[in-house]
Amino acid sequence: MAGLRGEAGDAASELRRVEDEAAGRAKRLLALAEEQVYWRQRLESAASQLERLAAREAEAREALADAEARPRALAEQRAGLLEKAAAAEAERREAADVLARAETELDALSRASREAQASLAEAREERVRLEGLVSRAEQLKSDISRNMAETLECTPAEAASIAEVSGDREPPRPEAVEGRLERLKRERENMGPVNLRADAEAADLSEQLSAMQSEREDLEAAIARLRQGISGLNREGRARMQAAFEAVDGHFGELFKRLFGGGEARLELVNSEDPLEAGLEILASPPGKRLQVMSLLSGGEQALTATALLFAVFLTNPAPVCVLDEVDAPLDDANVERFIDLVEEIAGDTGTRFLIITHNPISMSRMDRLFGITMAERGVSQLVSVDLARAEDLRATA
Repeated sequence: MAGLRGEAGDAASELRRVEDEAAGRAKRLLALAEEQVYWRQRLESAASQLERLAAREAEAREALADAEARPRALAEQRAGLLEKAAAAEAERREAADVLARAETELDALSRASREAQASLAEAREERVRLEGLVSRAEQLKSDISRNMAETLECTPAEAASIAEVSGDREPPRPEAVEGRLERLKRERENMGPVNLRADAEAADLSEQLSAMQSEREDLEAAIARLRQGISGLNREGRARMQAAFEAVDGHFGELFKRLFGGGEARLELVNSEDPLEAGLEILASPPGKRLQVMSLLSGGEQALTATALLFAVFLTNPAPVCVLDEVDAPLDDANVERFIDLVEEIAGDTGTRFLIITHNPISMSRMDRLFGITMAERGVSQLVSVDLARAEDLRATA
């Protein structure tokens, strides 16, 4: 009986051992299944990773091809820009030559006008002097005629007749004249005292009178020529002034509409029909307002109107360089945007380089290059330059 119990105990122990081993094998099989699922997921993830790496490799190869072709494209673009820069420089030099010739012609006309005015002033003074001489000569002639009438009791014409002097007869011989003169002197002495230099003085006065008359004729001819020249200069000046006024007025109206987004503006000559003597009145009508003089507009509207007039004059006679100092200071943000748009368009159309002195952040953000002064150390200033256009290009190609 004891042996059976021992065998039963051993069998029970063996059964528990077998059950434990079976449970361990079941857990092992479950772990192996989980590891199989894990490694299958790893395999799928690796395959997906390989696909992504293959796609990235293809993209990298395309980017490498684009990067290899980029230098050639940049070289072609640089060559085109250099050609445009050379053409723009040639146009600038040609415009500078035209401006220099125009300024030379203007200086010549100004000098001619000043010389003509000086000559006219001298001619007027000379005329007054000659008129005084003529007046004195007339007075002297009258005095001589009166003296002849009192002394000789005859007029100058009668004295010439008495002396038998005429233009169509041959003058008498000197001996005969001297003999007659001696005879007349004796007769005159018998008659009483007489002015022996009356004939010489009359001849001198006649010569002086003839010279003054000739000078007077020359002076009158010179005055006529000066008046004709001054009239021609005035006509040309009026024509140029009228043409310039019409050009500026046309540009002013267009720029005003663009800056204000509508409205009307024009220039008027006032106080005289002569353009050279007339004053200038600026009439403006922003959208929603009636036409009125510029002084009745608000501060911002006056600044924008003045900007339109400034650029109208500039478009009439563009220059290679234009400096604008705090023009955008009284403008709000929207008007600053319009102002900068107009500056960029004019710069593109005329090739002008604009130098704008400003503290407005909107204006500074729209510039191609910024220059500023910084003080790295106390009392030591340094110029700082930022090429915004180059920075934009680099960002676009990055």
